[in-house]
This record gives sequence, C-alpha cells and structure tokens, in this order.
Amino acid sequence: MNHNPTQEEAHRKAKPVAPKVKELIERSRSVILATVDAGGTPNSSYAPFTQIENTLYILVSFMAKHTKNLADGRKASVMFIEDESATKQIYARERLTLEAIPSQIERDSETWNTVVDKLKKTHGKVVDVIAEMGDFILIALQPVKGSYVNGFGSAYFVDEHLEILEHRNDVNHQSK
Repeated sequence: MNHNPTQEEAHRKAKPVAPKVKELIERSRSVILATVDAGGTPNSSYAPFTQIENTLYILVSFMAKHTKNLADGRKASVMFIEDESATKQIYARERLTLEAIPSQIERDSETWNTVVDKLKKTHGKVVDVIAEMGDFILIALQPVKGSYVNGFGSAYFVDEHLEILEHRNDVNHQSK
C-alpha cells in the first residue's frame, strides 16, 4: 500500500539537523549581497569576503550599485548558501541570511591593512591590484541578527555573534 504522509505528519517527523553556521561561512569564498538605494530600489550582487571575529569584510568597487548603497550606510542583507550541485534537496538548501550594518574602513588604516592581507591570503594576488585602485573601498558588515536553515523542520534564529538563539518551531506550515 502506498502511503503519502500528510503535511502535518511530515512536519512532526522532520527532525532539526544540528546547526553548522560557522562551518557554512568557512566553506564559502563569497557572500550574496542585498542592498537598497535611497529611492528604495533593491539591488542584489555578490562579493568575495573575509571574516575577522564576527565581522565580514568585502573589498568592492564604486562601479557597482551595491557599493554606493553600502557606503551610504544603509542596512544590507547577506546570504551564504550551499552550492546547488552539493545539495540533496533543492527546496532545503543549507543557508544563512543575516541583516548587517555596513561601515567603510579608512584606506591604509591598521584595520584596512590587516583585512587586505587576509583577503590576499584567501583570494590571491588579485587583491593587491584591486586594493590599489581608487574606486575600491573596504566595507565592514556587522551582523545584527539572522536565520539559518539546514533542512525541512530545521530553521533557527541567529544572533549578532553568529550563535544559534533558538529553533524556529513557532511557525507551522499551513496546508491549502
């Protein structure tokens, strides 16, 4: 006999998978960015990044729309997501989405030098070239809060320290 579980039964059977927020970030070389301009027009892009403690850093050009949006200090959203080719279930890709506050790092400051050195170790000598270009700026993205999903029934709230706050089991999926 073929038994198709109801959505409610499937939800009950779904067990949260242990969260691996920091591991997802460590496996990533770039971050997906969502920004908005002064008129409210959204923009999405990506940037290679590095992380020091809980802060993400990106070296980006003013030729890109997202750079002006970030330089103007507007909130951003960043996302890390499992590669499609590595996922077992396209609807349940592992992902971390964070609200972040951007701030520009002063060129040639101690922080600039430390971060650019780390970017170079991660992404290669191309960083030497782009760091010297006048249209590139260094942006710090400070996480505020977010969410982490790593499977059906396995979603969590994340704090500014990239730590799990609680399982998001308060929202149940509804059937039509």
